[in-house]
Amino acid sequence: MAHFAKVVDGTVTQVIVAEQDHIDTLSDKESWVQTSYNTRGGVHYQPNTHTPSEDQSKALRANFASIGDIYDSVNDVFHRPQPYNSWTLNTTTWQWDPPTLKPDNENIYEWNEETQSWDRLNP
Repeated sequence: MAHFAKVVDGTVTQVIVAEQDHIDTLSDKESWVQTSYNTRGGVHYQPNTHTPSEDQSKALRANFASIGDIYDSVNDVFHRPQPYNSWTLNTTTWQWDPPTLKPDNENIYEWNEETQSWDRLNP
């Protein structure tokens, strides 16, 4: 079994688990694109772990597809929609990078587009 994303006008509208044989029987089979549950940020991870696989040839289409994601057919990758106007798409990981890195500590932060900075949420 594998995961497949239905892509309509470049946007993921559905994600299912199916055999390729089933997808091949669908009248809209060209709308279905395989995606890997274990791929994120362009890296394939061992199932149910945070450990990268030794075989990175399994890194399929950069990120696991979710409903609302974008499928870039030119680059054959899935990525999230742009979260903020100031963020840029990293074409190595196919994830969005903020203009400044989020502080790396135990606090919880949220991006503030108006000030272009991270606001600390917890006291």
